Amino acid sequence: MKTTKFLKTAEIEKKWILIDAEDAVVGRLASFVALRLRGKHRPDYTPHMDCGDNVIIINADKVHFTGNKRKDKVYYRHTGYVGGIKETTAAKVLDGRFPDRVMRKAVQRMLPKESPLARKQLSNLRVYAGADHPHENLKPETVDFKSLSEKNVKRG
Repeated sequence: MKTTKFLKTAEIEKKWILIDAEDAVVGRLASFVALRLRGKHRPDYTPHMDCGDNVIIINADKVHFTGNKRKDKVYYRHTGYVGGIKETTAAKVLDGRFPDRVMRKAVQRMLPKESPLARKQLSNLRVYAGADHPHENLKPETVDFKSLSEKNVKRG
């Protein structure tokens, strides 16, 4: 019988991937990015290691939601005080000061919950609201996410 081959830290080769999120659907893009961050697209995937790629998302302020999620989706947070629950809609976040938080939160919620490995994998994600990013010298490989399926792009 063959034994299962697990990666060692020295054997992991991480790539840099650039994704343009303009007109992309948030949930579909977040699912794709979470898969890449975890490394599940690799044939040598190891569940307990950080073997995923480094992902750069640009134009995160131009993402779209399907249906009425832009005005109906609510993000909750708690201040820690009694009755201190606060809520904000996705439209307010996208039109506000930090529109990249919508994409970051969507990816974070698709990773394993509250573990050191999930925090390490999320640190490999860089999200920028505009079209420029400071990682040009790493020569990231551009992935055309929108051409993978017609459902990945907001219609109309």
